[in-house]
Amino acid sequence: MAEHYTLNRAGEGPNYNWENDHTFVKVSSEQSGGAYTLMEDNLKATFALGLHRHDTHAETFYVMEGEIDFYVDGDWHRCGAGATLHVPPGVPHACRVAHGEPARMLMIFQPSGFDLFLAELATMTEADFADEAKMAALNAKYDIVQLGPVPVHPDDKD
Repeated sequence: MAEHYTLNRAGEGPNYNWENDHTFVKVSSEQSGGAYTLMEDNLKATFALGLHRHDTHAETFYVMEGEIDFYVDGDWHRCGAGATLHVPPGVPHACRVAHGEPARMLMIFQPSGFDLFLAELATMTEADFADEAKMAALNAKYDIVQLGPVPVHPDDKD
């Protein structure tokens, strides 16, 4: 491969196969010079990400397959294939797969760093995950401010 570009085909790139999703780093922090990270996220039927915000970085989501419910700044949005959602710094957000069915999306983190967060998570033990102080320090290092669980979706109310 040439030194001046990178190519990741389907199923390629550093990847992290978690319980609720399988992510692939398509453009790393190093490759973009710190400008952004591009990830492919294959969301499993159980995927849900609690309410949080980032104070210094933005996230952009492009849904490729399935439907994803995004909670952004107090509003729910069901996004299907072709939808793009941009969340600027400071805006609380959460998400989950819609209907309990898998989905797939691209995510851009600007500036970069989310790939480094995942790489650190991959080295951790169950004891590390249970250590609240360690998790708080890791979240702070990567600009993740936890705000709570996924808010109640209107479809889930009586």
